[in-house]
This record gives sequence, C-alpha cells and structure tokens, in this order.
Amino acid sequence: MEKAAEEAPVIKLVNYILTDAVKRGASDIHMEPYEKEYRIRYRIDGVLQAMMTPPFKLRDAIISRVKIMSKLDISEKRLPQDGRIMIKMVLNGRKKALDFRVSVLPTLHGEKIVMRLLDKENLRLDMTKLGFEQESLDKFTKAIFKPYGMVLVTGPTGSGKTNTLYSSISQLNTPDTNIVTAEDPVEFQLPGINQVQMKEQIGLNFAAALRSFLRQDPNIILVGEIRDFETAEIAIKAALTGHLVLSTLHTNDAPSTISRLMNMGIEPFLVATSVHMIVAQRLVRRICADCRTEESITPQLLMDAGYTPEEAKTVKVYKGAGCSTCGNKGYKGRCGLYEVLEITDEMRELILVGASALELRKKAIEQGMITLRKSGLIKAKLGQTTLEEVFRETVL
Repeated sequence: MEKAAEEAPVIKLVNYILTDAVKRGASDIHMEPYEKEYRIRYRIDGVLQAMMTPPFKLRDAIISRVKIMSKLDISEKRLPQDGRIMIKMVLNGRKKALDFRVSVLPTLHGEKIVMRLLDKENLRLDMTKLGFEQESLDKFTKAIFKPYGMVLVTGPTGSGKTNTLYSSISQLNTPDTNIVTAEDPVEFQLPGINQVQMKEQIGLNFAAALRSFLRQDPNIILVGEIRDFETAEIAIKAALTGHLVLSTLHTNDAPSTISRLMNMGIEPFLVATSVHMIVAQRLVRRICADCRTEESITPQLLMDAGYTPEEAKTVKVYKGAGCSTCGNKGYKGRCGLYEVLEITDEMRELILVGASALELRKKAIEQGMITLRKSGLIKAKLGQTTLEEVFRETVL
C-alpha cells in the first residue's frame, strides 16, 4: 500500500485535488468509495458538487496517500481517524500556507475521507463585514463588551459560528485582557489568545479545560461547544462569577437555545441570570455580482415569503443568470443571516416561569428582534441573495 501511495501519478492526482479545491474556493473535499466507482466532490459555497471520478483501481492508493500526508496509521482501516495536512502552494503568484483538517471514516466499500479547508484569508475578523443588520450588530457588540455574562452563538455545522466568535474575541483582544479558549479542534491560531486543543482520549474535554481555566485568572473564556450538562454548568458558573463566556450550541433558532439549556438540566434561574445574548446564524449563497438580474415575482408570492403587503408592492428581488465568473451557478461567495436575541428583564421573567420557546420567540419579536427569515428577506431586498436561498435556510 505504501509503495502504491508513493507512485508519481497518485501523488500528482492528490496534489491536484488539493490545489484545485483551493482555486475553486471549496470549503470541504469529499472522497467517497462506492461499490463500482470512486467519487470526489467539493463543497463550494455550502453546496456539494461532483468534481471527478478517478479510476477505481487507484482508490486504495489515493486513500493511503492522504493518510500518509496527514500522518495517520495506514494499516488501520477499521476505526475512524483524524489528522491534518499543512501545505504551501503558489496561487496567483503569491505563496499561500494551507491547512486541511482530515477525517477518515470506514464505510461499507472502503474509507471515506473528508477534508475541511482552513484558509486564514477567508477568516473575516471585521465584524462589520460579517453581514449583521446594523441594529443587530449594535446589540451584539454591546453584549460582548460587558464585563461578565454569557453570549451564545447557535446554528448547524458550517454556519459560520466559529468565524463570528473569532471576530468577537479579536475585537476584545487587547494587552490588558486574558483570553483563553477551549476548542476541538483549534481551527485558526490567533496571536495574543491562549488556545487549548481538546484531547478526549487523555481526558482533556471541555469540562476539564474549563475547570482549569478558572485558575488561570481569565477575563474572557471561549468554549468551542457546550455539549453536556457538566460543561454547561461550569460555563454558567464562570459567567456568574465575573467572566465573559462565549460559546456555541447546536439549535435551530435563538429562543429554542434557552429550552435546550434547561433540557440539559440547567436551572431556569441560572439560565436567566447568566445568559445575556443569543445569536442564531445561517450562511446563504450570495448572488454573483457579474450576472445579477431582476426576477419577476407576484406580490402574492412575496407576501407568502414574509414581506408585508406594502413591501410586496415595491420590493425587487434578484437572481444570478449564470456566467463564467460563477461557473454558471449564479452564486459567488456567501453572506450571513443573523437572529440576535437580547435577554431583557422581561425575557428573564418569562424564563423564570418556564415559558416555552414559542412564547419567548413571540416576546423577542415584540421587542424588535430581527428573525432569521426577516434577516434573509432584508438581504434579498438588497439584492445580496435570492429568495430560494432564504427558503432553504430559514422558516417563517
């Protein structure tokens, strides 16, 4: 196997796949073995696209080559493995250092490999460029500059949560603050921030890291993800004892995050007093600027989408016709949709009496929260994205 993996055609092919993915702006590479074919797909702007099917006989050699590059055990084919590849390449005449996070999973017909591309240049640390509506950004900025409390960012995998958290801590990163992070894995290295990589196999999990953080005299703590009661409990205690805690959770929208914490076993009074803000986010594809055209849609359809009758008369929506810039897809790049829920005193009272996510949502909208759908409709009206994308990622 090792011999086959070292042969020139295989090395060239794997190098081509990695560099081609970078050139096309992919975020992930999927290498999938099936019974009679070997398929390679890239995730570009959040959507998987089939790219090539290399000769089936090269399957094992390609898998071994990637495993050698990511310093994994090529003889172990029965267990999942994780590693990373660091490569340097020249792109458009500039040297570029790239980092791939590699995950190998044994499937029915061989090992499936997924590589996540970590490109520092794609990390937007300027909060004004993330896509927040101005009032949402003002609320969010106010919350992260509070001396203590908890700010949660929620959304599915690949919705840009890490980017939002990194941009908020890079704003808070001054010589007079001590910022510690517990991440699994550490995606980007930020100067001036103490980042800790989780290692489950030796017992270094989020809860263990958090405990030791509290003895490290921190001002700001970032926890990669709250997965269990223990992590949630320590994070909330830290937020109540004068630390600013930033973290992520997997929930569908901002109000349901509160129910999720209570389902984990956290007391309502602890949730009400510690959590200051919840941000739910999604990423939608951005219309290609070179082929953007107006789309004709009936006012009734616009009202069904969520626009008011007045807006439906005047709103113009757009779509991409498809051109060489965007590979005839009509989309190029992505922008964020944000739902920012501020925990006001009225919200706290509702949480204390155990209100449902629906009641919390109603109250939040009353208090002026821009929902994910509304954020999407604003972006569609500005011609940044299409209504299809908004429907794909949000619900009314």
